[in-house]
Amino acid sequence: MREASRILGDMSEHLGSEQREVLIIGGGPAGLSAALVLSRARRSVTVIDSGEPRNASAGHMQGFLTRDGMPPEELRRIGRTEVRGYGGEIIDGTVERTERTPDGFAVTLRDGTVLRGKRLVVTTGVVDELPDVPGLRERWGREVQMCPYCHGWEVRDQKIVVLATGPMSVHQALLITQWSKDVTLVAAEAPQGADADRLAVRGVTVVADEPARLVVENDRVTALELASGGTVACDAVFLGPRMVSRTGPLTDLGCELDEDGSVRTDQFGLTSVPGVWAAGNVAKQPGQVITAAADAVWTAGLVNMDLIEEEIERGLAARP
Repeated sequence: MREASRILGDMSEHLGSEQREVLIIGGGPAGLSAALVLSRARRSVTVIDSGEPRNASAGHMQGFLTRDGMPPEELRRIGRTEVRGYGGEIIDGTVERTERTPDGFAVTLRDGTVLRGKRLVVTTGVVDELPDVPGLRERWGREVQMCPYCHGWEVRDQKIVVLATGPMSVHQALLITQWSKDVTLVAAEAPQGADADRLAVRGVTVVADEPARLVVENDRVTALELASGGTVACDAVFLGPRMVSRTGPLTDLGCELDEDGSVRTDQFGLTSVPGVWAAGNVAKQPGQVITAAADAVWTAGLVNMDLIEEEIERGLAARP
């Protein structure tokens, strides 16, 4: 037992002693895309992955050209293989603390390992907080969804309930009528005025009531039970969750946040702290898998150029 502890300690010390050019916190589509670009640019890169992807409960993803219908876990598996094929390193672990050092950044993992890098890219994504309605969380990623572009086709022409959770719920209900003509909006208060007229034109039924629980029979959603005691038959439920950005590594360093809690960046992904970049849902909360991956590709290219500029300045300073 002591020998095993000593070996693990030696490994941690070795990991922490070598400075990478880029540390990437988050191993989802954004993090792996950034790692792929930077590894192909011959940068030393380490990805730290906590293994908590936003779409873990989804059986498939849609709208990703050439990968339509692929399980999210399969995308991550292939992405990891591609990154490692160019020399990129991937570590499974949870980040406990991030801090600035004289020559870059230090990231401390839960097991005590300290990783060091010249640049930091954060792609930690968001957590979707759902209304406190029994049954929603258990079916999240299955019959309970938020994005019709991702999952509308799979429930086309079925009975769909839109659960009002915020100011965009009317928009969501109107949008979903493109996939089904049997759409019911359940809201504590029925929309009035222009919103009511627009819903009526698209054939959306409005039920003014509070949700009580999701009814599931034979492992399928069959209805939404209401606080009044009635039910609305449905095959699927769409709602807008509260998106909470996983900004821990960024707030440790004092990065500025926007009003919605996402990290504030410029058009290239650079945060308010020099050397710290962010990409994917942590910066753009509603983004789909393909847009998060594309966002990170752009950011990775700018990180590489930032390192080149630093190397040029160092070379110029060293000239006689």
